[in-house]
Amino acid sequence: MIKQPSSQIDFTNLSFMPVKTKYSYLSYYKDGQWDEGTLQPGDQITIDMLSTGIQYGQQAFEGMKCYRRKDGGVQFFRPHENARRFQESCRRVMMPTITIERFIDAICQTVVANSEYVPPHETKATLYVRPFMIGIGSNLVLAPSKRYLFGVITQPVGLFFKTGLTPSNFLISEYDRAAHKGTGDVKVGGNYAASFFPNDIAKSQGFTDCLYLDPLTHTKIDEGGAANFFAITKDGIFVTPKSPSILPSITKRSLLDIAKTYLNLEVVECDIYINRIDELAEAATCGTAAIITPIGGIEYRGRLVTFGETHEAGPITKKLYDLLVGIQFGDIKAPEGWILNVE
Repeated sequence: MIKQPSSQIDFTNLSFMPVKTKYSYLSYYKDGQWDEGTLQPGDQITIDMLSTGIQYGQQAFEGMKCYRRKDGGVQFFRPHENARRFQESCRRVMMPTITIERFIDAICQTVVANSEYVPPHETKATLYVRPFMIGIGSNLVLAPSKRYLFGVITQPVGLFFKTGLTPSNFLISEYDRAAHKGTGDVKVGGNYAASFFPNDIAKSQGFTDCLYLDPLTHTKIDEGGAANFFAITKDGIFVTPKSPSILPSITKRSLLDIAKTYLNLEVVECDIYINRIDELAEAATCGTAAIITPIGGIEYRGRLVTFGETHEAGPITKKLYDLLVGIQFGDIKAPEGWILNVE
């Protein structure tokens, strides 16, 4: 049964700092099969110190949100796409997959159990949902584990970047987020740990985050540490990088469809060369956590290139944001198959 938001939580001042919910979901893999899985109170687990998840980073995860509609109901945004991407991530690091049906059942069970933590519609805050899998078998040898844990945890969250739709400046990093044809196209833990240091450098210099160039030639924009990149050219074309080292963002794929279907824009996945970014009228990063973060300027080798009005999001970026958020919260009719109601 879907509960109404708890009166004991101030949903208007949420950030991404931990707010514990009551239940999590756990399922264990042993002897070639998964158990039935169950909800448990709390968010603690115990695993072997020599588990492959700890020692060798054999782990994968997803990032999703659950949204409260005006009518009080709760819905997911394109969860089947998350399930498919999760399967690809697990295959890449040699872990057993979870069926799409099992994945959907697990996230829905966890949300229903924690539905009092789904913020009210008017706050535009959400319940972040984190499915994950880790190798838990003790294994000193560099080889895949024989035992795994699949879990789902939740947390109510506000804006990832407090600037919201106010443009931020980004720094082009000298480091690579992922190797060419490495694991950049799957959602595994090591990709994100590798971004901590470059992100810290960017923030220490006054930037919101950094952007990475393609690891093969260092001439084209790939993505941010935790978000994809897109831009609007001066002739009104929606462009976004295409690269084997980029995570296939569900938010970005949705924006491609929205730009084409709702705004009648030409959309192109292509190379975006760093030495030609002054041809862009608007730029932004996008992802589940931050939704859309407008970029006011990009600094590369000491030169800052700015886009449009640096104090507010560009007109097309703003329209894309309003359409995406409207669909996610149930205020705008979604394309067929994009929404899953949690019952």
